[in-house]
Amino acid sequence: MKLLTLNTHSLVEEHYHQKLDYFVQTIAREKPDVMALQEVNQTRMEKQVTNLPDSYIPCNCQEVIRRDNHAYRASEMLCARGLKYYWTWLCLKGAYEWYDEGIALMSISRILETKVVLVSDVDDYNQWKTRKIIGIRTEARPEDWFYSVHYGWWNDGEEPFRRQWKKTAMHMDKGFRTWLMGDFNSPAQVRGEGYDLIRNDGWHDTYTLAEEKDGGITVGTVIDGWRDRLVGEEGLRIDQIWCSQIVRTASSRVIFNGVNGTQVSDHYGVVVCCED
Repeated sequence: MKLLTLNTHSLVEEHYHQKLDYFVQTIAREKPDVMALQEVNQTRMEKQVTNLPDSYIPCNCQEVIRRDNHAYRASEMLCARGLKYYWTWLCLKGAYEWYDEGIALMSISRILETKVVLVSDVDDYNQWKTRKIIGIRTEARPEDWFYSVHYGWWNDGEEPFRRQWKKTAMHMDKGFRTWLMGDFNSPAQVRGEGYDLIRNDGWHDTYTLAEEKDGGITVGTVIDGWRDRLVGEEGLRIDQIWCSQIVRTASSRVIFNGVNGTQVSDHYGVVVCCED
């Protein structure tokens, strides 16, 4: 099984259309079974898609999908290449004045069920600290839950990571193998904070499990959210894939980092290959 996570920073990126094309080309080649995407944007004033394809599985009956929605466009471009992905998208909040910001999951296998969990205390489209995670179960792997996550920071006084993690843990079903994939905003290099909290709760970082791995860095420069926070000289490993069980993981590698593929976002992507 191949899994991918990427904070897409979509629509906000310079040369976005070229980067979208390259993203789609890479996905068509890599063919990950499940993708978790964050900062999946659409323009607030763009026209609504009125005839959505059957590949779209709503996780919220009130969602409006607009024509430039990043997940919608990527799925349509992949379909044109003969690769059908089932997908779901959840709007979280307004961003950068013009956009609806959301999170998404895309799966080669049909989506059987979706789940939305509010992990922040605030639930307000106009409040940028609103945080939710979404999960799916698929036809190919009905005993697994796959989540796309994007958490706040450890030392955020109003919405600290610890509280968001506690809400996450409360909603995890112990009867399933569960994968948490996304932007944790918790550097793996920092001890005594978010990364260690997850690990001490019994979760397993696929990067550390991987038999083959690279440096793992997913943010190589100063970005929004980390301008006044720690940025090590070597960069940050904040985009991660965790599993509730120990799984044999053949490899973990960073892509879209300018070395292994063109950079398409202010974050790099992570691809892991592990047992089914």
